[in-house]
Amino acid sequence: MIRVEVAFARPDKQKIIALNVEQGTTAVDAVRRSGIVTVFPEIDPDTNNMGIFGKAIKNPASHELRDGDRVEIYRPLRIDPKQARLNRAKKKG
Repeated sequence: MIRVEVAFARPDKQKIIALNVEQGTTAVDAVRRSGIVTVFPEIDPDTNNMGIFGKAIKNPASHELRDGDRVEIYRPLRIDPKQARLNRAKKKG
């Protein structure tokens, strides 16, 4: 067994759930087993982007976790970062 964490954050609420899983468990499996979806129903393990300690995972469904990993579930962006920068520049200018 290995120990991992699953984390998700909104501006108003955040949660980190620690759990023990079998060697070979994927990021998506850990998210499902953690039960974090009951706390944050907006999470869809099959579509949300994920990362390990801030580094994005290309394919969470096949990424095997290691002892001590923290799976971070990312929220979709509300606005493209380039557009947000452009909007800020227009406000200042």
